[in-house]
Amino acid sequence: GEALAWSPVSGQAAALLEEAAELLVLHRDFAGAVERCEAGCDSLGTGTGTDSSAEVKCSLCVVGIQALAEMNRWREVLSWVLQYYHVPRHLPPKVLELCILLYSKVREPQVMLEVGSSWLRDQTNKSLPEYGSLLELYLLHVLLPLGRFEGAEELVRGCDVLDSEQQVAFLRTICESRSQWAQQEEMHLPTEEQQDAGAETVLGALSQKLLTMLTLLRRALRSMSSQFYLLPYKKMLLATFLLYLVVVRLDPASPTSLPFIYKLVQLFRQAWAAVVSPIHRPPIQN
Repeated sequence: GEALAWSPVSGQAAALLEEAAELLVLHRDFAGAVERCEAGCDSLGTGTGTDSSAEVKCSLCVVGIQALAEMNRWREVLSWVLQYYHVPRHLPPKVLELCILLYSKVREPQVMLEVGSSWLRDQTNKSLPEYGSLLELYLLHVLLPLGRFEGAEELVRGCDVLDSEQQVAFLRTICESRSQWAQQEEMHLPTEEQQDAGAETVLGALSQKLLTMLTLLRRALRSMSSQFYLLPYKKMLLATFLLYLVVVRLDPASPTSLPFIYKLVQLFRQAWAAVVSPIHRPPIQN
């Protein structure tokens, strides 16, 4: 692939991103990771900048979100990212996605109610390829768990990005959720204490799964580090780490996501095979 041509500012932010990811993954220094992310975002300023600087800023926020969650400071996440993007409609899709999932996992979906609505109403965002999947995420993890069935139906019916088949499928999901909601109200629900304990367990399992996966990746990469002819070890680790964070939206704790993770590992192996194949290897220097 082509090497990214960093501007001096983007290069500085990218170096801070690499440091932040290393602190998070290798050293588990979550506070240090957040500090590097903040320094990186501050160095990029408030403007939109180039595509490369926007991508670095988004990645800094992704690492920062995970670090804050690891310190159980998830309540700060939304205000933390909004200090760099100012208004919800400017949030990158990856950042919005992680925020929706995080507040869903800690059973606080109402935090994302207005934020998600504002983002989805924005005309510029409607042209993004991720719009449909984010609308579905907002529907399943925010509106339906809060019992906002009328709002969900209005959102789906008023969305010109969805085709008729998608609209019918979403409306059917809303109808099923409404029925389940009515049934649950007739039954005895678990106490709030049990729900809170469940939320902590889920978040803990998610973090543990992430750290286990990254530890395995780190060991595999270290064992092959002597063969890194084309890509520095830390950059490969960082790229894999950021890619894995995006996969979190499929919830690694869920059996349905396992085939996707296996495919991800296979793709990684194929990419690695291409990198170290004899054709790509530089001649050995005496």
